[in-house]
Amino acid sequence: MGTLPAVRATRTRGVEPPVSTREKHPKYVYDFTEGNKDLKDLLGGKGANLAEMTNLGLPVPPGFTITTEACRVYLDSGAEPPALRDEVSAHLAELEQRMGRKLGQSDDPLLVSVRSGAKFSMPGMMDTVLNIGLSDDSVAGLAAQAGGDDRFAWDSYRRLVQMFGKTVLGVDGDLFEEALEAAKRAKGADSDLGLDAADLRGLVEEFKAIVAKEAGREFPQEPREQMDLAVRAVFDSWNTDRARLYRRQERIPGDLGTAVNIVAMVFGNLGPDSGTGVAFTRDPATGAQGVYGDYLQNAQGEDVVAGIRNTVPLADLERIDKTSYDRLLAIMETLETHYKDLCDIEFTIERGQLWMLQTRVGKRTAAAAFQIATQLVDQGLIDEAEALRRVTGAQLAQLMFPRFDDAATARGSVRRIGWGIAASPGAAVGKAVFDSYTAVKWSRSGEKVILIRRETNPDDLSGMIAAEGILTSRGGKTSHAAVVARGMGKTCVCGAEELEVDTKRRCLTAPGGLVLEEGDLISIDGSTGKVYLGEVPVVPSPVVEYFEGRMHAGAEEAGELVRAVHRIMAYADRVRRLRVRANADNAEDAARARRFGAQGIGLCRTEHMFLGERRELVERLILADTDGEREDALKALLPLQRADFVELFEAMDGLPVTVRLLDPPLHEFLPDITELSVRVALAEARKDANENDLRLLQAVHKLHEQNPMLGLRGVRLGLVVPGLFAMQVRAIAEAAAQRIAAGGDPRPEIMVPLVGTVQELEIVRDEADAIVAEVREATGADLDLSIGTMIELPRAALTAGQIAEAAEFFSFGTNDLTQTVWGFSRDDVEASFFTAYLEKGIFGVSPFETIDADGVGALVRSAAEAGRATRPDLKLGVCGEHGGDPESVHFFHRAGLDYVSCSPFRIPVARLEAARAAAR
Repeated sequence: MGTLPAVRATRTRGVEPPVSTREKHPKYVYDFTEGNKDLKDLLGGKGANLAEMTNLGLPVPPGFTITTEACRVYLDSGAEPPALRDEVSAHLAELEQRMGRKLGQSDDPLLVSVRSGAKFSMPGMMDTVLNIGLSDDSVAGLAAQAGGDDRFAWDSYRRLVQMFGKTVLGVDGDLFEEALEAAKRAKGADSDLGLDAADLRGLVEEFKAIVAKEAGREFPQEPREQMDLAVRAVFDSWNTDRARLYRRQERIPGDLGTAVNIVAMVFGNLGPDSGTGVAFTRDPATGAQGVYGDYLQNAQGEDVVAGIRNTVPLADLERIDKTSYDRLLAIMETLETHYKDLCDIEFTIERGQLWMLQTRVGKRTAAAAFQIATQLVDQGLIDEAEALRRVTGAQLAQLMFPRFDDAATARGSVRRIGWGIAASPGAAVGKAVFDSYTAVKWSRSGEKVILIRRETNPDDLSGMIAAEGILTSRGGKTSHAAVVARGMGKTCVCGAEELEVDTKRRCLTAPGGLVLEEGDLISIDGSTGKVYLGEVPVVPSPVVEYFEGRMHAGAEEAGELVRAVHRIMAYADRVRRLRVRANADNAEDAARARRFGAQGIGLCRTEHMFLGERRELVERLILADTDGEREDALKALLPLQRADFVELFEAMDGLPVTVRLLDPPLHEFLPDITELSVRVALAEARKDANENDLRLLQAVHKLHEQNPMLGLRGVRLGLVVPGLFAMQVRAIAEAAAQRIAAGGDPRPEIMVPLVGTVQELEIVRDEADAIVAEVREATGADLDLSIGTMIELPRAALTAGQIAEAAEFFSFGTNDLTQTVWGFSRDDVEASFFTAYLEKGIFGVSPFETIDADGVGALVRSAAEAGRATRPDLKLGVCGEHGGDPESVHFFHRAGLDYVSCSPFRIPVARLEAARAAAR
């Protein structure tokens, strides 16, 4: 093959087309000499980086890029922009002139590759076609270019027909593979290298026959038609099912489109002095510096991707072709220094000449992300602010969960029996149990258990706490099981629909009829959603040991990863504006939250204090017929509540603790109506009626609501049930006084839930102020309790200016605010139509996972502005599940909130993302 001409970068930065051209239409095609790495929106990642390498003077085959804008026009209208063909023709003519031969020229053909390249890397999701321009007429000319190498020419033609047939014409790729395998068997060859020119020529004819039969047309022989059809196929590949699925998974917008790169072909399949490979400038798994990658002699790029032949480690290239190896290492160093990051490189060697086909900032594991960021700081390539931008909260969360040993699953020594939704990351192994009672009982006996349910509900909380992990056959990422598990840092797999859960028979049936009985070992991977039979070895997370304070960053056993996390988190805490609090309901959770870096409690849910043995006291309160009975029930609850708050204030001494007064409907503390009805009916049939059960059933019927979420709950309870909120406020005030007497520094904040109008808050506030004054006088304690409200109803957000007259702080309850803004019942909609909404692109992500910035977020912004207009020193926070979601944290930073509150396990993530939001 002739040597490709050197490409000179005549224009290097953001070239604009002439004004006259801009007035007619956008510029749709850019030569590699015209672009740069900052034009990814227009040229896609591949095109922008090919242009950048050209600018750097690196050996890049000549070519040009069709812009993402052209793709968007095509996808919107179903046709290419009218001006595109002429622009492509002009650039193709320039390329032909530079190369000294024409596309598909019979005696000396120019061949090109047509490659996709979106703004964001989507590896393997879109299409590429190599060797465009080959035909029956030009195959002999290609052989002549290769010095009479007929085998190379027919191998290249075989590859074109195969790729074109599959990618452009939609022929089943297995048909080509089967024909290739049959040819190898007939020849007695182990690989395609065992096929000679005659074999490959016969294979081309067979491939063309497959195309004619399956596609209903002959394989195109006109080179320009090949190229145009390939460009359209790349455009179309943006909307394939796999590309859509990948974008949803990676949260890549669906309206970006892809660029198309048309590049002069260089060949790695010309013999043993040719080859193709992939290189990384450092280890993408660990961040360690060294020589990492794979190389395959006498091959084209798809051979590496398809895995049809075994590659050798990149280091072996030094032995095979030291000149190219040394040149490659020098280029790798140039690229890493230029991009100031780990680079992923694709290259081809054509008869000893090294060519760069692609570079991009390489994908890496979460561990490598942190380690590389700090390494580059130490090398002086980036500063701490840039290091912070290079890592994400999602990566930190991955590092915090225990994980399965990948080697064990790769060996096949364990059997996968199901696959669900990866709801809460981590790895958990235990004995299968099918109800909470058994989970608690076995756990107390020292057994590790996995709680398996069709779905979970609040009554399963004790079992979820006791279990190592939770597996459900129903539900999604924001189901009860998923939300609670994430909050507790528990591994969870939801929606494993292929698993049939029978809680009555206490067993699980997997595909193929495998039955898992209670007590059998099971392993679940919350990072992948995979479910395994038996025990998979687990590797613990040193990062959690660090956050828990059981491992010091300077200790020898800490390792580079923990030290990198420590450095970045220390910097993050210095630069973030948003404070981070915890959602915690007991002293144990509060203490853990504090170790994880919490700066207070943003939500203490008092309803969790009424479960267990105290449920009987709540029943007495509900069943009370007289004021005296009601007061007796409240008096019995008061010391228990006070003791709870004393422990909580002690654990959070010196930090604010926001206590939400009772929120859920009272019927949630009563037995299930169906269960109780059956119990009463059976007792009456036996003529053994229980008076208390009859009274309970009457109360359940009386309190039953069609839509409890919008019924008697929150502030309405405090106004309708005399003494309920007063008891809680007294318990808070007396606990604070007790802690002050003990030398503590309690900082309680009383939060009134579900306020819709300022009058509701004013009534509760007047009563609370009077009680606090009583306790202050009785104890002599200098009590300073602030009173505020949750903003979780649209009306509250719209009248925030009025409500701020009676509130010292707002805490946005974004879970309920999302439900009421959208008109969704979360538990119902996730099971019924959320999946369809996600698939149809109505949602890019569930609004219960990430704040709906345009709807719910608009109310948050307006309420914050109106509230502070009334009360400039109004404290603003958020206590919904969104408080620990990375994207949502960035929104709350922009909205001017003072703090976010989330579950203890998500606090480090929120700390990191709050800093990244400040650094943007």
